Formats: sequence, structure tokens, C-alpha cells
Amino acid sequence: MTDIAAGPAATPPVPLDSAASAGHAVRALVAGGVRDVVVAPGSRSAPLAYALSEAEDAGLVRLHVRIDERSGAFTALGLALGAQRPAAVVTTSGTAVGELLPAIMEANHAAVPLVVVSADRPGELRGTGANQTTVQPDLFGVHVRAGADVGAGEDPSGAIGDALRAALGHPVEGVPTRPAGPVHLNLAFRDPLVPGGRADERAQHIRPPTADPAPREEPRAARPADPRQSGSRTVVVAGHGAGELAAVFAAHLDLPLLAEPSSNARFGSSAVAPYRLLLEHLGSAITRVVVFGRPTLSRPVTALLARPDVEHALYLPVPVAWFEEGRRPERIIDTLPELLEFAGRGEEAWLQSWRAAGAAAEAAIQSLLEDEQSITGLQVADAVWEHTDGNLVLGSSNPIRDVDLVAATDWHPLEVFANRGLAGIDGTISTASGVALAAGIPTRALLGDLTFLHDVGGLLLGSGEPQPDLQLVVLNDGGGGIFGLLEHGAESTTARYGTAVERLFGTPHTVDIAALAAAYGLRYERATTLAELDTAMERPIRGRSILEVRTERSTLRDLHARVRRAVASAVGPA
Repeated sequence: MTDIAAGPAATPPVPLDSAASAGHAVRALVAGGVRDVVVAPGSRSAPLAYALSEAEDAGLVRLHVRIDERSGAFTALGLALGAQRPAAVVTTSGTAVGELLPAIMEANHAAVPLVVVSADRPGELRGTGANQTTVQPDLFGVHVRAGADVGAGEDPSGAIGDALRAALGHPVEGVPTRPAGPVHLNLAFRDPLVPGGRADERAQHIRPPTADPAPREEPRAARPADPRQSGSRTVVVAGHGAGELAAVFAAHLDLPLLAEPSSNARFGSSAVAPYRLLLEHLGSAITRVVVFGRPTLSRPVTALLARPDVEHALYLPVPVAWFEEGRRPERIIDTLPELLEFAGRGEEAWLQSWRAAGAAAEAAIQSLLEDEQSITGLQVADAVWEHTDGNLVLGSSNPIRDVDLVAATDWHPLEVFANRGLAGIDGTISTASGVALAAGIPTRALLGDLTFLHDVGGLLLGSGEPQPDLQLVVLNDGGGGIFGLLEHGAESTTARYGTAVERLFGTPHTVDIAALAAAYGLRYERATTLAELDTAMERPIRGRSILEVRTERSTLRDLHARVRRAVASAVGPA
């Protein structure tokens, strides 16, 4: 007997062809706030490429084409950083997807909304030995906030909408409830992969949203009352991503501010430039530390944060991606009134003592550098900071640490970026390109020669691709200079292991950077003096160029030892 109450059986949805499925995918990406998409060429991803091309013609997205998926992923990372909104990278199937892992790992730890869209073979071809087919779902494991495997013929809109909310940290009233981060959408497509019909008919399936999603406004804290505690010997440590609030907080309480370059808080009346060397002399008097952002650069700060005789507080008003709950020893504080009470106002002359020591240390460093016979990385870092009024991207390894030591606190570039999620040297050129393209702001990047060479493929832009206004300042000391400043460069180590240290850690090379610039069509110049360096950076940044500065790696350890002695002499006993 027929169960009348049950009603007629639901009709299964009609499978979408690949072009229609891709159109829905692009519409969902646009509706979710994606405006920049990096596309790597491939056959299986062709439906997405065609749909994205039509969306670009309609003014809904900007496309950026990269033949190297790894470079493409880091370019998308930079676009997301520079525009402060999700950016996507689209690849074909197979090894192309695996190339995305380094950028996804960085985006995971740096909480960047990177949207990965990988094309895949349909389910009936998986596990059959079909060409360019592997297991792509869940490929990135713990490094993505969400993942979806959408079968061929299915509408991916819902999965994409859910993934974009996860990428933004599931915001409630504009405030993320979880850490933002990368997401992975694996979309299967069946043949035919080339759309049929007229382009104007297909474009009707990709409609613009009624308006761009409103940018999220940072919550404004009410002006708190003066803290109840007074006379404290607290310092404020501003790590990567701390933001301007750290500088305002420190100045409000008359507390020394120890700010890394990519904190974007290295300014104001409390900022102390050569703080990491001063910790050797003034650090023993510290009783409390307030941390904004994620400190990543210096061992003296790491040692300070590990001291059992110092109370520590970490300000976390929103979730972050860079540590697991319960794994850090600091007291976690999420409100400004509580943080103010913990920190207390600096005792009389506490800030003044740090500022006086900082001024003496800065003068000693500058005096020492003026007597150097050849140009050094510290001088290059100083000049790059001083001459950058747009965005600045800092490569990992020595360049960002050089800036951390000498960058002035009375001047700050528009915004400072760095891949400090995992602090790798890979993808830096591509990240800087994305930052520059995101908002059209002239951008300068300071990077070492190995960082440059690691991502030299990021220089390749196809004919007709948007060109960023980007100057790459390459500090070339012919190898890995940072290892000479670590234990590997100690006399006891080099005496025992000799040439092995140079080969395995120094990784010397003789690459002709001028020839590389010519091969990729970039303007090139070389600065051999500080005057030439200043002149080269005073010119407006238009298009892409490389400014090479060669320095001597073998004298680097001695230079930093002399800097430390000069500071100790200038500051005197604690």
C-alpha cells in the first residue's frame, strides 16, 4: 500500500556540468569576499579558469597567473596580507596541489585566510591509476581550518560558503571566534572541461554581490581608567602582528616598549630601538612583562619570557593560531582593564632609564658603523627602514634581525610584513609581489641572497600580467650569513669541523644576480657605497627592480661582537 502521507519521492538533483559547477564556485568565492585569485595553468582546473576569466571581465575579481604553484600560493598569501581579506589560489590536480603546502603552513601559523581551490578527477577515476590522480582530500591535514571534497556534478556553493567562514574565523558581528587561517576546497570535474554556449549566457550565472562585504572594524575599547597599580618595572614586548595598540599601551603607562619590526608598533615615546642588547644590562631589573603579538626574533627576549622570577601576561582579545591552549606559561588576558591593572604604571625614571640607555646604544652603534671600511648589513637595514614610506617586506634570517637592531623609532614605514608564521625563507619574493599588488602600494623588500635565490621563480610573471611596484633589495654575502652568528660560527666549531661548516651551513655560491635580473626583465642596479644606496632608494618605486648590495660574510661575527662591546661600553654597568 502506498503511504500517502509520505508524499512523492524527492527527485535527485540534476548533475551540473563542469562549467556550471565552476560558475557556482566562482560566484560563491566572490560572495564570500574573494577579490584576488592566483591561477596556475592546468587542464583539470580549466572550468575554474574559464569561469574566473568571465568574472574578471565582469569586474568581479582580479586574476594573477603563475606557472609555479608554490610561487602562486605565496603570491595569494601576500595578497591576503596586503588587502586584509581572503585571497584564493587555484591549481590543477596531482603534484600541483602538493606545491601549495609551504604557503599553507605559513598561513596556518600566521592566521591568514588563504583559500586553496584544487581541481580533481571525478570519483570514478580515483584509485584506478588514472593520470595525474592522487589522494587530494585532507591532503593538508592539521594545517587547514576546514576542507571539503565536492564531487563532480555537485553545486559547491554551500561548501565554499562554509569554508570562507572558517577562513575568517567564524566571525560573529565582525569579530572572529576562532583563529582565521587557510582552507582547502577540492573540486572534482568531469569532461568536458571546456564550457559550451556563449560567454554572455554563461556570465549570467556569475552575478556580483550587491556590495562588497564591509571591512571588519576593530572593536574600539572604551578609554580605561588609570591602572590601580603604580611604580612597576614592567616592559611591553611587541611581537609579530602586535599592532599599534602595543605602542599606545606602553606610552600610556610610561613603560619601555621592545618592539619587533613586523609588530607594526615600533614607534612612539616608549619605543627602545636596540632593546635586545640592552636586556643584557637592564633586564635583571624587570619584574613583569606584557606581551602583544608573537615574539619570534631574538634569544634575549626568549630568555626574558622564560624567567621564573618575572610575571608574564599575554594579551589575547581574539583567538590566535600560533599556540595551543595550555601550552604557554603566561597569564592570558583578554580585556584592557585587566591588562592595565596587571602592568601598572612605570615607576619614576623607569622608562627614562631605558630611553637614555637606548640613545647611548644607538649612538655607539652608529659611531662604530661610520668607521667601517665596507658596507654592512646593519647599514643597509638602517637605510631601507629610513627610505621606505610605502609597505616594507622583510625576509627571514639576518635582514629582519638587522632591522630589529638598528631601525629608528621616530620613523615607520606604512606597514611592515614578514612571513613569521613559520619564519621560513621560502616564498618571500612571491609574498612581496602579492603585498604590492593587493592595494597598489609601492613596496620594498629587504632579503638575503639565499632567500632571493630560493624563490627566484617568483620573478616570473607572464606577458600581460599585472606588474607590482616592487623593489627587491638583495643583501648578497654569498651564502647563509646567519649561521656564522650562531653556534656554528663559533671558533670551537669551525676549528673542529672546518670546511664542513662552510659547505653545510654557509652554502656558498657565485650566482650572477644581474644576469638573473636581465633574464626575468627586471631593472637592476648595484650599490657599493652608502651614498649609492641612498640615491637608489630615493627614487620612486615604479615597476619591478632589483638593488643588489654585496657585503662580506666572513667578518659578520666579528662585527656583531664589536657592536655588543660598543653598546656595553656606552651603557655601562646595570
